[in-house]
Amino acid sequence: MLDELAAETEKTVAQVALNWLLQRPTVTSLVFGARNESQLRQNLGTVGWNLTPAQVARLDAASDTPAVYPYWHQRRFPMLKASLL
Repeated sequence: MLDELAAETEKTVAQVALNWLLQRPTVTSLVFGARNESQLRQNLGTVGWNLTPAQVARLDAASDTPAVYPYWHQRRFPMLKASLL
């Protein structure tokens, strides 16, 4: 999935993954390291663009795992769903 989106966006797999994380409502910041200047520049290429809502939805679906109790039960109630994302 990441490979497909990297080709669609003409970005690297790492840039797609980091960009997706930045768009998660529960992620406030990312901390990443770089082995060299090239990797740092590549990671900095994560900002200044966004995956489309459809692309984010595809990654969300690919990374979805069954929720444990009580979250699977709470997902049945739309008013609670937003707080669980």
